[in-house]
Amino acid sequence: MNIQFFNGWYFLFLFLSLGGFLALYFLLRKRSPAVIKTVLISLMAFALVLHFMKGLFPPYSLNYEIHLRDSWFINICGANIALFPFILISKSKRAKDYMFYIGLISGLIAVFYPIDPIMKASQAAEWIDVLRFYLHHNLLWYVPLLMAVLNIHRPSYKRVLSVPVIFLVVMLFIMMNQVLQSELGFIGLRGDDIHAIPYVNNSLIWGPDGNLSRLIDWACPSFFKTVPVGPHAGEPKYWPWFWLIVPCFVIVTPLCFLLSLIFDYKSFRADICRLRARLAALLNKNAKKTNSNTKEN
Repeated sequence: MNIQFFNGWYFLFLFLSLGGFLALYFLLRKRSPAVIKTVLISLMAFALVLHFMKGLFPPYSLNYEIHLRDSWFINICGANIALFPFILISKSKRAKDYMFYIGLISGLIAVFYPIDPIMKASQAAEWIDVLRFYLHHNLLWYVPLLMAVLNIHRPSYKRVLSVPVIFLVVMLFIMMNQVLQSELGFIGLRGDDIHAIPYVNNSLIWGPDGNLSRLIDWACPSFFKTVPVGPHAGEPKYWPWFWLIVPCFVIVTPLCFLLSLIFDYKSFRADICRLRARLAALLNKNAKKTNSNTKEN
């Protein structure tokens, strides 16, 4: 097995990923809401258990330090694996909207851009972890999308602004996770070089770490790209976490809005029609008032 971009293995796993979603959809589409919700919660609970079970097979079983380091929730997908079972059983519509948008986006990006399997030194020896990677990240978009298409939860365009807020809170949790790892010795401590980060994960907390992530760099204000004070003042460096704030609202919000229209288009159209009617009534009222004043004069 040698997964590389656009080779046979890449398209095989992509085909299996899409096929798995369709299989679950046809299996659940005629079931009751209670059964559907139970299955979805069970799938995410299984994903959470699988997260901690990865230490049973390579590469984690061969390197205890890597096992301890990566068993924490050190990136957005890992954090969502931990959060989604609890979001599913909650009554928060905003949290479920976050789950739908971010789960769908992050899961699909991982499947179409599977950099972790591609970067493995020996995919053949670590094939179980490759399967775990695809299973984990497929469940991240399977469950939220099934939740929407099977009418367990309906995303609303009116709640899209809450998504980047929740996303930034989760990213802050991930950053604190990594800081705690460093302080406890799970990853190397920072030295005198403020540019040297012991372990950079894919959460983009510390700044862009690849060509794909640099697509959001343009939305980051230059103020958040330099050291503000001290002996390194003026040197280029992304502010941890803070650099993501503006890109989250500028990029994530419109993207979530566009996705919301797929499931909430009728509500959006109805609201636009009501708004147009109110504006027309207001303009008509102002026109009548103007005509009345003209006649009096």
